[in-house]
Amino acid sequence: MSKMIQPRLTQLFRFVRCSYADGVAELVYAFDDGEELIERIRFPHAPAIPAARAAAFDAALKLLHLIAGVSYYKAGVPPKIEVASGPLDDATAELLDQLYLHGLAEFAYRNGLDLRGRIAFPRGGVAPTVGTLSLPKRTLVPIGGGKDSLVAVEAIKSIGGEATAVWVGNSALIAACAERTGLPTLNIQRELAPGLFELNRLGAWNGHIPVTAVNSAILAVAAILYGYDSIAFANERSASAATLEYEGQQVNHQWSKGYAFEQLLGNWLHTHVASDLDYCSLLRPYSELAITRAFAKLTPYFDAFSSCNRNFKLLGPKPADRWCGQCPKCHFVFLALAPFLPKPRLLSIFGRNLLDDENQAAGFDALLEYQDHKPFECVGEGAEARAAMYALSQRPEWQEDALIERFRSEILPQLDASQLALEPWLEPSAEQRVSARLQAALAAIG
Repeated sequence: MSKMIQPRLTQLFRFVRCSYADGVAELVYAFDDGEELIERIRFPHAPAIPAARAAAFDAALKLLHLIAGVSYYKAGVPPKIEVASGPLDDATAELLDQLYLHGLAEFAYRNGLDLRGRIAFPRGGVAPTVGTLSLPKRTLVPIGGGKDSLVAVEAIKSIGGEATAVWVGNSALIAACAERTGLPTLNIQRELAPGLFELNRLGAWNGHIPVTAVNSAILAVAAILYGYDSIAFANERSASAATLEYEGQQVNHQWSKGYAFEQLLGNWLHTHVASDLDYCSLLRPYSELAITRAFAKLTPYFDAFSSCNRNFKLLGPKPADRWCGQCPKCHFVFLALAPFLPKPRLLSIFGRNLLDDENQAAGFDALLEYQDHKPFECVGEGAEARAAMYALSQRPEWQEDALIERFRSEILPQLDASQLALEPWLEPSAEQRVSARLQAALAAIG
């Protein structure tokens, strides 16, 4: 990387080219006339691409190139975007404009930037005509190591569906969870361009990117390559709720897990890759509380799962090795599971009682949206957390715990008790785009 480049002063971001050979996809980017940034995605034991699927594979690979570019574009956010292979058709440009604007909204908020009016992918290309590929009737289920994907796996297993547990990257915890499902596994590797770390050293903009969108694009390529007709994520309905509003723009940490992106990408795959390649979230109609209720029945996973983003002793022998007990994810999963598990069982999962620790008050306040906004994490809605807290406050075994006592005396008097019932959160909504083949699995969750 040239020592002279100043990432924040760049004027042009270029999608240079993408290619695939022998299980390795190469995605190439550059700023201005700077050095190439080359990312590699490695697909293990990759079969030859059947001739009937070659055009679909190329379309999926091109989309992956365009979506994965978000990791690099954000280093400089220059005012102009160039795609070397030519302008995009309207649907593709619209998908990318939306993804870069909303997927980078948290990044923009934290860096004091406004990307509205700045992101414009070149338009004017012609959309392809695609048909069915008769893809094998089996499902890629992304595993994240937490409760949600395990609920999705068990729902698909319950209807005898053929599925593979898939993940991107090197997490030992995710590998152990995937192993525990008993499904065949697929572990894809993503190697970021080394030049990105050099750009960071030279003062690049940095922050949150819509990683679920990148992983979704990787799995679309994998579905065509290995032969799967569906990709079933485990994103719940609260993923669509904004974290906060900033200067008139909704900022959602989980935007690429939300329903708007699911519809954009699902529709795009039907019209640009294969009409029988389905992309959906199996858990979309359900709240976090409904999902934790389903997970509370899956006891074989209790000693394997973790939703904690901070703890890196992830395969240690004790629960405290898998849960830091301090982060928003630990707080939320503890609170959401509490109404559905016997108290001793919950404490054995976490190795401690987070609700009997006064030092954790601020963390739980943020979840309740009490004197703070929802954390920038994948956690449920504030009203959902308040319903869980209220349910515990009515149960004798929880009433003496420090934060439950505090909730009853300090916070509850300020709330409308008629808005705190748990039951409405356990009802599915109608919002979903699950394929006909997986509808029975959807029903198995509730």
